[in-house]
Amino acid sequence: MPEKEDKNAAKVIAELRQKDIRFVYLQFTDVLGMVKSVAIPIDQFADCIERGKWFDGSSVEGLARVLESDMYLKPDLRTLISLPWEDDGQPAARVICWVNTPEGELFPGDPRTALKQVLDEAAAAGYRYFVAPEMEFYLYSPKENGCMQTLPQESGGYFDLSTGVSSSVRKEMVWRLQEMGIKVETTHHELGIGQHEIDFTREDALTSADNLITARYTLKAVAQKHGLGVTFMPKPAQNMEGSGLHIHQSLARLNGDNAFVDASNEYGLSAVAQQFLAGLLQHAKGMSLVLNPLVNSYKRLIRGFEAPVYITWARVNRSSLIRVPRVNPQKLETTRIEIRNPDPACNPYLAYAVMLKAGLAGIAEKLPLPQPVEENLFATDIGRLERRRIVHLPETLGQAILEFENDEVVREALGEQMASKLIEAKNREWFDFCRNVTPWEMERYLGI
Repeated sequence: MPEKEDKNAAKVIAELRQKDIRFVYLQFTDVLGMVKSVAIPIDQFADCIERGKWFDGSSVEGLARVLESDMYLKPDLRTLISLPWEDDGQPAARVICWVNTPEGELFPGDPRTALKQVLDEAAAAGYRYFVAPEMEFYLYSPKENGCMQTLPQESGGYFDLSTGVSSSVRKEMVWRLQEMGIKVETTHHELGIGQHEIDFTREDALTSADNLITARYTLKAVAQKHGLGVTFMPKPAQNMEGSGLHIHQSLARLNGDNAFVDASNEYGLSAVAQQFLAGLLQHAKGMSLVLNPLVNSYKRLIRGFEAPVYITWARVNRSSLIRVPRVNPQKLETTRIEIRNPDPACNPYLAYAVMLKAGLAGIAEKLPLPQPVEENLFATDIGRLERRRIVHLPETLGQAILEFENDEVVREALGEQMASKLIEAKNREWFDFCRNVTPWEMERYLGI
């Protein structure tokens, strides 16, 4: 069962009424990371806290089978917060929920529960898991046909100081995120025209996953207010830079000390950190389906561009899958590793679950860490890479599905029911893509 709530239910209701909150959105995610929500009047919230709110789980992607469709949403009151953009005269709040069975048990098909179970496994081994994601996205002007067009007068590049509309919109996004209790470390313009990045502070993995889910729809709400769109599509166009979700991660011992620190090591990494990193490398292919879940994800992960495709690690080499950032000798507690292939379309609950599971497997098996590869792999001959046995991530969603099916550790992080539902959903997506005839094919082959 979930940990005891930090807030008293009666006090919560009183606070909501004081703010004149009229509705509460009960939120959870499906296996694909899509936010699902049901709104209840404030008068129903006390009963919901005590007994949960019934819903039909069989109608939600990957959540439950028809035979076990009765599910209950149990609010996690630590996530309750008012929505700052609800200014239509009917103020509302949201709370993220645990999905429970009719017997009151956590439902294993809930992505949030999957993460909690791996976090419990880490705690049993003496660790807490912390992450700090860097989320990239595009701001764009919607077209009538639903396509995107770059913003007028938008010409900023990486870290450029911009005074256009996108700069003010991005600042409002950060302001709204902070109002939602989400801590932002930095924000800046990215490489692409209309591409931006928001870097979040280090949090425990469950809080961070809640924050990422919240951030995605918060950013969309702010953009919509300005007549703009936001996309977390990994590769929105052929000639545009892809969007990633770089994730900095570390383990802390239960006393709070960073378990990754060893000042005597060349890279500052302890034996635990090296084994954790080795686990990520060993299961990188199997994790791809979760970290890069779309057909479009693999349009970003192609050789010759900045996105990492080779399963290696390094410090200065940003073409590697995992990077070890250099830390201030006076702040060794910030020692961490950065995995660079995830994209912002992933389900963060499942992404964190599989990465932690892979890292814990590396520790349990005391996996040896391969030598770092500090050379620019993008400029290296493919034949030479093959001779050095440097392998790459799956190149298509179809390949990623097969790798996921063959990786017992990664599947175990999700549980058999959720893993099978994910495979089923992604096989449908891959089949739909494979049978679709694209404009590129028409242009290239029609006249042959």
